[in-house]
Amino acid sequence: MIKSMTGFASLTHEDERATIGVTVRAVNHRFLDVQLRIPQSLGEVEPRVRALLQKRLSRGRVELQISVQFRTIATPSVELNEEFANALSAAIDRARERGLVAGALTPGDLLRLPQAISIRDRAAEADPEVEAQMAASVEAAVEQALADLDAMRMREGSHLRADLDSRRYLLGSLIERLAGAADEGRSTVEARLQERVREISLDLPVDEAMIAQEIVRVAQRSDISEEVTRFRAHLAHWEALSESDEACGRKLDFLLQEMNREVNTIGSKADGLGVSELIINAKAELEKMREQVQNVE
Repeated sequence: MIKSMTGFASLTHEDERATIGVTVRAVNHRFLDVQLRIPQSLGEVEPRVRALLQKRLSRGRVELQISVQFRTIATPSVELNEEFANALSAAIDRARERGLVAGALTPGDLLRLPQAISIRDRAAEADPEVEAQMAASVEAAVEQALADLDAMRMREGSHLRADLDSRRYLLGSLIERLAGAADEGRSTVEARLQERVREISLDLPVDEAMIAQEIVRVAQRSDISEEVTRFRAHLAHWEALSESDEACGRKLDFLLQEMNREVNTIGSKADGLGVSELIINAKAELEKMREQVQNVE
């Protein structure tokens, strides 16, 4: 299946306990590279989230971020720094004795000094049942976000396949034209050699059987039937991979390397009118396909 490696999905999942936000981005990468941003309070969920990503994705750089806003109101904890308060009271008493200040130390004075009083949210007591429910909600949100991402990647993949299929058909046409041009070129070479031998035989005795074998050997050196057969097989394999359910980006990239190798060999062996132009066109299409395949999972 041809599926794009790029995509984006974002959703918000709400229940009676919290609001969960999930954002996932995916871009091209040779292998699967997962970057997770998960709150510390959900650290135990990370292995399961990573497993969900690895189950759905095989290639690409993926960034997944989870945010959680709890609905429960935390009970504040107020603490007095007694050592600081005692030192402050003693300093004010000394200042009062010298007539520098008047009046007693008030609660408002302490509240204006962050060193005297600290106010913190009291950590809620761990509840295994609540934690399990929260983990399940997070996993459900991640599953939905990955499903949305997958849908986007499949839509983009359908466009990629349409482009790659059109170029595959063009390559099939080019390789058939190359085979025909090479056959004509080989026949031309044989005819030219036979004519040359006929001219020489008018003046010198020649071994016609040996000359005929040599002409055949020369012609065989420009025979590209094996390369054409392998190229056709690569095109058929390409179509099969495109139809299968498995991720095929790496295999398609390998097939393109093999097809490029066959085209280079054909270019070095074939001799005929228009062969060079056909080779250039085929290599240009292979390069365009290679660029597109870099986007395929």
